[in-house]
Amino acid sequence: MNTMFILLQAQPQGGGISFLVTMVLIFVIMWIFMFRPQQKKQKEIQNFRNSIEVGTQVVTAGGIYGIVKAIEEAENVLVVEIARDVKIRVDRNSVYATPPATQN
Repeated sequence: MNTMFILLQAQPQGGGISFLVTMVLIFVIMWIFMFRPQQKKQKEIQNFRNSIEVGTQVVTAGGIYGIVKAIEEAENVLVVEIARDVKIRVDRNSVYATPPATQN
């Protein structure tokens, strides 16, 4: 009886193709719900960075709010005024968004 039990367990299980289909389906679902939205968001951020002009309000990766006063294309740097007569140079890639409109 023990020999028969061992032989029954050792038989190859069918369904190799169904496992493959399931794995492909899981990957497609992950791509649709996880990777694709992230790619779209990255594309929007890059389009925003490319459209920055002098006078645009921005928020840096460090959370600094300011207004773009100059753009140095050769170095890919923005000069951002964060207070009256206080200007900082930031890399264009560290700018993520325009600040939301503040309500008084």
